[in-house]
Amino acid sequence: MADRFTADTKREIERKYESEDSGLPDLTGVAGVAAVLDKGVAHLDATYYDTGDERLAASSVTLRRRTGGSDAGWHLKFPVAPGVRDEIHAPLSDTLPDDLAGLVRSRVRGGELLPVVRLRSDRDVRHLVDADGRLLAEVSVDAVRADRLTAGGGEAQWTEIEVELADGQDPAFLDKVEKRLRKAGVRPSASASKLARALAETAPHQQRASAPAGEPVTAGDHVLAYARAQRDAVVELDPAVRRDAEDSVHRMRVATRRLRSTFTSYGELLDRTVTDPVGDELKWLAGELGLDRDREVLTGRLTAALDEVPATLVRGPVAERLHTWASAEHDGARGRLIGVLDSRRYLALLDTLDALIADPPLRKAAGKKPHKKIAKAVTKDFRKVAGLVERAVELEPGTERDVAIHEARKKTKRARYAAEAARPALGKPATDLVKSMKALQILLGEHQDSVMARQALRELSAVAHAAGENTFTYGLLHEREEQRAVRVETELPGFWAGIKDGAAGL
Repeated sequence: MADRFTADTKREIERKYESEDSGLPDLTGVAGVAAVLDKGVAHLDATYYDTGDERLAASSVTLRRRTGGSDAGWHLKFPVAPGVRDEIHAPLSDTLPDDLAGLVRSRVRGGELLPVVRLRSDRDVRHLVDADGRLLAEVSVDAVRADRLTAGGGEAQWTEIEVELADGQDPAFLDKVEKRLRKAGVRPSASASKLARALAETAPHQQRASAPAGEPVTAGDHVLAYARAQRDAVVELDPAVRRDAEDSVHRMRVATRRLRSTFTSYGELLDRTVTDPVGDELKWLAGELGLDRDREVLTGRLTAALDEVPATLVRGPVAERLHTWASAEHDGARGRLIGVLDSRRYLALLDTLDALIADPPLRKAAGKKPHKKIAKAVTKDFRKVAGLVERAVELEPGTERDVAIHEARKKTKRARYAAEAARPALGKPATDLVKSMKALQILLGEHQDSVMARQALRELSAVAHAAGENTFTYGLLHEREEQRAVRVETELPGFWAGIKDGAAGL
């Protein structure tokens, strides 16, 4: 896959309705609609692809190759919210484009994509336009025939009404259309998509949907529910990372850290001889994700700091050098990260996580009631934070204190994640601890960011000096970063005392 994502992406906002016949109610009475324009009938022929065990469908992801209509080609859709999906389009071709193949790799992995359903639709299209002729929404009546393409499948036919919001229009307009449709006796579809309905109605008789997971009961149940949610987050964020979506790398990295911390914090419940090697692989993945993320955060910090410097104190091409430094690192890290997501090592890690959650290495304590065992793990992590923070406070300013604060920050994140997992079992005490640990993490993170910013400024200054440039501004920024660190160190003792008092009820 290329370093840069090239397929077109569109946010699709639509609603589907059951239709007992092929008629469409009169929509000229919908507020804001000046005319309903007949755009004719389109004949659409789409083949949907999935693995044999329908991994894409299980995640509400659809992949199809469609001919007919105005947007023939390959379409990949990811759910965003009810009725909202991101549709990624690639030109029509005989084989699946590499860009789209990459976006489903975290789910497909070593499996084979097969044609599972063919949908043929006669789409009778209407455009709802305002007084200026602007498109508000496209409404269609779709007569659908579905054929299961895998062994033992059947066929189904139905008619539905689909209302898709035009680009740039207010989603509230769909409420107005729905009000009119409901008055005419039309009701929302029970299926989220045509594919979902086709899979349900054409499935072999012996095929049954798996029962949903029950509510967590034991201590092990609670920990596994949290771990499962983080595993799901890693898989679901993979396509967003490949598309370079905002904040996706950070969120995926946090999910890997939460998983690793869970295995460590709850070692009394999950056998660490099994989970530690998995944790090592999660640490590797978090490190790879961090190569770009850390530089992105640092660049933002330095850029904001430079913006605060009066123009009279900016000497030399500081902004240009910072931009060049950040861009070069981003481009290199970006290509490397895509390689990581395509690697056998990463895909094997996803398989390992699936296997571990499906057949968890539970210890005897995992079968106990949750309150006591989970509270014990959270308290243990909190005490580690306490020891590290109190040691850092006692140290003199300097490198040793910087390292101690950084270690306290890492353990603070672990305690926060342990408390997150404990919330369903412990309730308010765990929720309060999550808030306290998050606040402490932010404070300690400000200190660590200052340490890293000063290191970067020294490096940039050395390069600028070698190029014969004035390095005054780098020194000024360095001094300001030192003062930020001093403020954190001054605030920390009182801040920690408040947290410690508040955690007494855990």
